[in-house]
Amino acid sequence: MSNETLFYICGIGLAVSAVLISIVGLKVKTFPGKAFPLVILWFAILVGGATTFAVLHAQDEEQAKAAEDTQANKEDEAASEDSISGKAPAKGEKETGSKAVTGPGGTLQLAASESDLAYDTTSLDSKPGKVTIGFTNPSTLEHDVAIEGPNGEDIADSELIAQSKTSVSAELAPGTYTFFCTVPGHREEGMEGTLTVK
Repeated sequence: MSNETLFYICGIGLAVSAVLISIVGLKVKTFPGKAFPLVILWFAILVGGATTFAVLHAQDEEQAKAAEDTQANKEDEAASEDSISGKAPAKGEKETGSKAVTGPGGTLQLAASESDLAYDTTSLDSKPGKVTIGFTNPSTLEHDVAIEGPNGEDIADSELIAQSKTSVSAELAPGTYTFFCTVPGHREEGMEGTLTVK
């Protein structure tokens, strides 16, 4: 039985005993009489138990928190080492959250319309793995291309460009993603499409 459970048992026992003793004391005028030492002993045991298990429970929580902090520090150190060793995502890349994405990936081409708020396609397909979207914007109006996960999470986005080329890459597991322009209003006007990874 854990120290937390024992603390609650002693605390509840103490509260119940206090109520019962009060009721008996109000109804029986001679109470506690000769039982006074036993009543004192009973309450001393319950108070002592509650206090002891409260302290032990607090120590358990401190140890658990220390273990969590140690684990978090190890994870931070591992992330720092990955960043130093070059394993962090490059510009235009973010982690997808999957531990290991295997597959050949693919390089896809996408272009913005020179005169309309539109891409040249609303559908792209790739194998899982590192997927790169090469993006061309011939327009003088700035556009970019961002990748959104199946649950609406931002995965990666390119830089904003006008009359230029750029690309965006991400490690993608099989699933259905959305690509779109992040410039306010452009997505709503139709600058989005479906990226299917399978």
